[in-house]
Amino acid sequence: MHSHMLHLLCLTSALLSYPLAAQEVDVSAKVQVCFACHGPEGASTQANYPILAGQQEYYLYVQMKDFQAGRRENAEMAPMLANLTRDEMKAIAKYFAGQSWPRLEVTTDPEHMKAGRTAAAAGQCPQCHLGGYNGNSRVPRLAGLHPEYLAKTMLDFKAKRRNNSPAKSSLMESFSEEDILAMAQYIGSLTVYERSQGAEIE
Repeated sequence: MHSHMLHLLCLTSALLSYPLAAQEVDVSAKVQVCFACHGPEGASTQANYPILAGQQEYYLYVQMKDFQAGRRENAEMAPMLANLTRDEMKAIAKYFAGQSWPRLEVTTDPEHMKAGRTAAAAGQCPQCHLGGYNGNSRVPRLAGLHPEYLAKTMLDFKAKRRNNSPAKSSLMESFSEEDILAMAQYIGSLTVYERSQGAEIE
């Protein structure tokens, strides 16, 4: 009897201490709202909206928190996320990270590609975003993103219109606009994995 009671106590304690898993939160209706701009399942076909499908899970979660807290300003995103709970944001991030990354057809120019590869290497971009630019956990995947979106993001960091990563602003200040456009074309043309390879949110 003592052994049976001890087993029950351990089981109860484990259940109480286990955090609510993101997949237990039903966000099916909420992710549908995202499709309007980011495309079905987050596979954006519009160059001004980032691809969410297959993006790093923890990165997506942190960006939603930053939008919600005002650390990253965006008139469209702020009201969308205003009333989401932490568990809902985790579940949304998990949903999109589990989708297949779409393959884009990117028009490239050999000179721009060479200049972009050289500039990205000089900025040591692969050290954080990894050699294939597929990212990891908190670090976003860049390979296969729309070059137009990549360029806008880097230029926003350069001009300090985006302020939730001061280190990126400092880095982008060292590049010319021409370098940034070349890097965007080079990185956007890369394809590595179809799905997120990062760690799950704990």
